[in-house]
Amino acid sequence: TQGHFSLTSPFPFLLDLLPPGVCNLLNPAAIYANNEISLGDVEIYGFDYDYTLAQYSNLLHSMIFNTARDILIEQFKYPEGLGKYDYIPGFAIRGLHYDVQKSLLMKIDAFHYVQLGTAYRGLKPVPDEEVIELYGGTQHIPLYQMSDFYGKGPSLKQFMDIFSLPEMTLLSSVIDYFITHGIEFDQVHLYKDISDAIRDVHVKGVMYKWIEKDMEQYILHGDEIYAVLNRLVNHKKKLFLITNSPFSFVDKGMKHMVGKNWRDLFDMVIVQADKPNFFTDRRKPFRKLDDKGSLQWDKINQLEKGKIYKEGNLFDFLRLTGWRGSKVLYFGDHLYSDLADLMLRHGWRTGAIVPELETEIRIINTEQYMHSLTWQQALTGLLERMQMYQDAESKQVLLEWMKERQEIRSLTKNLFNPQFGSIFRTFHNPTYFSRRLVRFSDIYMASISCLLNYDVNFTFYPRRTPLQHEAPLWMDQLCTGCMKTPFLEEMVHIR
Repeated sequence: TQGHFSLTSPFPFLLDLLPPGVCNLLNPAAIYANNEISLGDVEIYGFDYDYTLAQYSNLLHSMIFNTARDILIEQFKYPEGLGKYDYIPGFAIRGLHYDVQKSLLMKIDAFHYVQLGTAYRGLKPVPDEEVIELYGGTQHIPLYQMSDFYGKGPSLKQFMDIFSLPEMTLLSSVIDYFITHGIEFDQVHLYKDISDAIRDVHVKGVMYKWIEKDMEQYILHGDEIYAVLNRLVNHKKKLFLITNSPFSFVDKGMKHMVGKNWRDLFDMVIVQADKPNFFTDRRKPFRKLDDKGSLQWDKINQLEKGKIYKEGNLFDFLRLTGWRGSKVLYFGDHLYSDLADLMLRHGWRTGAIVPELETEIRIINTEQYMHSLTWQQALTGLLERMQMYQDAESKQVLLEWMKERQEIRSLTKNLFNPQFGSIFRTFHNPTYFSRRLVRFSDIYMASISCLLNYDVNFTFYPRRTPLQHEAPLWMDQLCTGCMKTPFLEEMVHIR
């Protein structure tokens, strides 16, 4: 009829286009879009190095933890007993906040609320009542305490990069040792000592030596990185690299992944860039390195293909290359120091590399997750509609449903990580990390190799997700239907 769109005539072919079971499983190798972006418009591709081009195996985390722990004992004279602590894989997740004064590691949502059940002091959870009491009778943390633009607040620090997983675990282990042994400690000094010990592992080059010694063991997806870069160059795209790592380290890693002529693929290579200052501070000029990595003293008036540059700043980079706006797409893993300034101040397109995405999507695809989420949605809808009934029996049913909903939410959280859950969600809200991911990246993916699944002119369209006032009254029913599970009347029997 006029004014209505129908899947039947005059468009019968549309039915053939819809695959059976429209809700297929999510693909961990897909690229997800926050913003519409056509790769056909992108002429220049930029990359960070660590955890962007070079993805590292989890073995690295244990090495960082052990070395920083030993630095604390040997150089900072911390108790010998700390030597008994080993790295706990899967203890922490990225995006957590640490309240220095209260020694609390916790997950905070996009609205600045602590997710109850995810606040830890040391290696033990802190009861919900105590967390609420610590913040003056609320779960909310005011904006001024939260963080500045780069996730560093006056009393809260946000751990945003993948290298921070061993740091959070070490922090929790040291606090656990002091609490268990009844030792008083100064929270500010403790936090600074651990940050310094972790920084030493990076700054003094210990980590670089391990990786250089055993590339096969530490570097993942090497062949795919070569394939991505080679394909882009074959399609006449320009490539550049901006990394905080030193040249000799990057050179060895890239030779391992891409081959000895890797520099031929890049128009520009900038090392020891000191991001995020590289993007905001105009003071440091570029310096040239020779092929052996030694510094040159001449003034840089142009950035030449095949040459290696150190330090510098984005303002000079833009002036010397003329690479501006949305024809540039830059990939990085750190939402603040890689992507935020580029998107907000300079109008570049940005791609976030989020390795955790692969594991999380595999969990979302499990039947257990699907069932938990479906039943949770159904219960939420029932709770909302049934609360108008105030008789004693109805109230009792409501209480039971609320308890059951709480249990399912905890169960779903534990599927991702028993301590902190998913990096993308608190129970239903986006996490603080998730909100930043959406704000600072046009597209996000588990690894650079995901680009191989798309044509170089592919256009990414973000899906129109309903705002709350646009969602149908029974979004829960849609969800249950979509998950191929029975509708609500029949769900009573699934127990």
